[in-house]
Amino acid sequence: MDPLAGMDDSSTDEDSGSQTTEDDPQVPDNQAAAVPAAAPIAPPVPTAPPRERPNYELRHILRGHTMSISAVKFSPDGKLLASCGLYLHRPPVLSGAEKVVKIWSPETGMFLRNLIGHTAGLSDLSWSYDSVFLASASDDTTIRIWDVDSGLTHKHLKGHKKQVFSLNYNSASNLLVSGGCEGDVRIWNVASGKCMKTLHAHLDYVTSVHFNRDATLIVSCALDGLIRIWNTSDGQCLKTLAEGHDAVCQHVQFSPNSKYILSTAHDNAIRLWDYQTTRCLKTYTGHSNSKYCITACFSVTGGKWIVAGSEDHKTYIWDLQTRQIVQILEGHTDVVVAVGTHPSQNTIATGALDSDPTIRIWTDRGPKPDS
Repeated sequence: MDPLAGMDDSSTDEDSGSQTTEDDPQVPDNQAAAVPAAAPIAPPVPTAPPRERPNYELRHILRGHTMSISAVKFSPDGKLLASCGLYLHRPPVLSGAEKVVKIWSPETGMFLRNLIGHTAGLSDLSWSYDSVFLASASDDTTIRIWDVDSGLTHKHLKGHKKQVFSLNYNSASNLLVSGGCEGDVRIWNVASGKCMKTLHAHLDYVTSVHFNRDATLIVSCALDGLIRIWNTSDGQCLKTLAEGHDAVCQHVQFSPNSKYILSTAHDNAIRLWDYQTTRCLKTYTGHSNSKYCITACFSVTGGKWIVAGSEDHKTYIWDLQTRQIVQILEGHTDVVVAVGTHPSQNTIATGALDSDPTIRIWTDRGPKPDS
């Protein structure tokens, strides 16, 4: 089932009426007035019961990183969690950077292995669809594809002129897209390890790249304030979305049904876009985000939620449809920049900056008992 099929494309934050979905049909006033008097009156549509709020509780604290967590990603089969770190040069000034990818068991919280080979810090990770390989983006200007079970480098991709900040596999895992700090987006053939196409996409750091479901489109965003949609086959820019001068975008991804784009920005807001019409459909607020590249993602296993970290050291969960905050997770003692959601269970992973380089695993315990 399409996890976002119930969303009404016509509902925007600018609409003065209520947020309408296919699960909550309403007849506009002008149509109701046009019904002839002799026509039978349809019975009222039953009101949908209120959505149950999530009830996430801390399950594990994973310790082992020594510097800021930059990414946490569950494997598609849900059996593994990968994490990486990047030194952000915040005071006090320290030398060096964490150069390893760590693999964990999200079920037990046990550390399993390090993936060693990069010569500088890491910013992003992406799993292959079969959960066998993991790609990592590094400040050493390269991408490594790891055989996770053996811990060995399977491919070493070179071509970016500056740090690689973001990357993403397509669903077939035969392509990788990456974004670099020189402003380029590169499309890679995974089997050969060769760059197929270089898009001179942005005028500043490319902070996020993502394929849609069938890999016909790529979305990218950068510190130039623009979100761009690209045709994968010919590299043409199809759409450009502008967040505004106060809303520099830092993270983007397609929704699971590929009809929408979720973006985070430095104006303390997360937006859901209809990229075909370039309209913002919904805005999620209440968290704090004015400085760091903070990840937001969809959770569709136990409810339709938006999950994101925050500079107030908390993790926020919103109802995707109503935009209401339905839970706030507390426990980290520094900025929460990395979040990941489990592919099949109601489980969330979160990671924080360098004074709290821990990963926390949260599990939804179900409805709270009546008090």
